[in-house]
Amino acid sequence: MATGRGLPLLLVLAALLVGLASASPFISDGVFQAGAGSTTGRTLLQAKRDCPVNFEFQNYTVITSRCKGPKYPPKDCCDSFKEFACPFNNYINDESNDCASTMFSYINLYGKYPPGLFAHECREGKLGLSCEGVPQKDVVKSGVQRARSSSLALITLMCGLVALFFQ
Repeated sequence: MATGRGLPLLLVLAALLVGLASASPFISDGVFQAGAGSTTGRTLLQAKRDCPVNFEFQNYTVITSRCKGPKYPPKDCCDSFKEFACPFNNYINDESNDCASTMFSYINLYGKYPPGLFAHECREGKLGLSCEGVPQKDVVKSGVQRARSSSLALITLMCGLVALFFQ
């Protein structure tokens, strides 16, 4: 009987560890590639999911106040980009969604930056930009994601109640 209860707990802990192990403290160089938002190769048949983060209403002044032309100082631009993007690194590194292209669209819209500015100026290593030492903040997800989460919670609750009723 005790082993019957321990197995689901063990599975939940294993899933949690896998989730934590997959979180990377880097912004991958892949988010800077020109094809990051395009549909080439195999991705032609694989539609990208909508980004769960609403980049439209983020505060871009951390970048636009420090990364200014015509010179665009690399240290200021890269440091401010990391300060803005690192809290979202798990989302923008996920190639199955359109977070990276959406984020760069809004950065360029609000900052009117030349194409590829951050890709050319911000290089740290083969893993990409390190987010170590950049303070994390709470990520506000879009309303679509919140609605899906609420629906999933409601469905789970209903299934649990039905299971209790028929037990």
